[in-house]
Amino acid sequence: MRLFDTLRGEVAELAIPTDRPLTMYVCGVTPYDTTHIGHARTFLVFDLLQRYLRSQGATVRYCQNVTDVDDPLFERANRDGVDWRELARTQTEQFVRDCAALNMLPPDYFPKASDEIPYMIPIIEALLAKGYAYARNGSVYFRVRSDPDYGAMARMPYAELLATANERGNNPDDPNKEDPLDFALWTAARPGEPAWESPWGMGRPGWHIECTTMAMHYLGPQIDIHGGGRDLIFPHHPSEIAQSEHYTGKRPFVRFWVHAGLAWLNGEKMSKSRGNMVFVRDALREHSADALRWYLLSFPYREDFTYERAGVVAAEEKVERLRLALRPGRGDSPQGAGRGAAGGTGRALDPAGPRAAFFAALDSDLQAGHALEQLDLLAREVLLADAVGADVRPAQAALREMAGVFGFRAGS
Repeated sequence: MRLFDTLRGEVAELAIPTDRPLTMYVCGVTPYDTTHIGHARTFLVFDLLQRYLRSQGATVRYCQNVTDVDDPLFERANRDGVDWRELARTQTEQFVRDCAALNMLPPDYFPKASDEIPYMIPIIEALLAKGYAYARNGSVYFRVRSDPDYGAMARMPYAELLATANERGNNPDDPNKEDPLDFALWTAARPGEPAWESPWGMGRPGWHIECTTMAMHYLGPQIDIHGGGRDLIFPHHPSEIAQSEHYTGKRPFVRFWVHAGLAWLNGEKMSKSRGNMVFVRDALREHSADALRWYLLSFPYREDFTYERAGVVAAEEKVERLRLALRPGRGDSPQGAGRGAAGGTGRALDPAGPRAAFFAALDSDLQAGHALEQLDLLAREVLLADAVGADVRPAQAALREMAGVFGFRAGS
């Protein structure tokens, strides 16, 4: 297929390997206040991508992590007076339930950062030994000036890189840093925070080294697809690139960087820090999982979108049409006509056109909205043909195949 790579800034050919699994790593949730619509949209994009790749013959090995060692989690646990491990456990369980409710395929690997710390230490030690990192007062930092390509994905000048990093957790005033943009590989223990043993004293890993370690531990030193939300384009993913490639000496660390747009609500980005969230579990009390999948996948995956309840209601109508079109045959009696696909004795409805357009849309940078239009078109054609006694069974088979690629339960 052809897929947009954020690092290259263009659509390129993604060759599906035939001699090994295609590897895909997606940055997962920090487990507090899960799962909102923004989370769901991001992970649905990658659920669709892996379903489509599998439909094209790929064997996909998919890893999605849980970032359960991170400032926002610890801050929320302190605010609420609960143990951070318990908060992480309950919210991770909620996230898994929500993903299952939306019929997402579970990842092959679902590691937690807190379990992977022993694998992070040797990577940090190697970066120190090679001169790409330095240790100060119990913390270890990556030296960004040692990598002339650092931040290339973001396409920003240094001042803008620093400003963006500061908005997303960087501390430019840390007196231990050589450069305000240097990022932590290991942070010395702070009072009241969880800490682990290391060669530099008690502390905890940095955000970026967690994903590098888990990606390489489960998928190897080079990965086919690495994904996440658009907000990870800087500093998270460029930091992963820098530390991973200097650790392994292999380039590229990732062949395709894929980023999903963000969800907005009432004119603001939907986020846990703002508290303007629509939770999946609440939306599912009003709408079917198929309708939410249809709605959230109908937007261009790389673009932000504004969540509107009316849009899900409209998607519900299309899902119902799909269900009717896939209803098992009722013969060709007048009573069956128009009440669902019947498999009549007339001329067979040919689904080749909509089916070809459906797969062509997904093959061209995962244009899910166009593919859904073809799915709906074929469902309409099935119902109209069935009403006049045509044989719609071949079209139903194609429709079921197409619905399966989108993970609709109506097609199962």
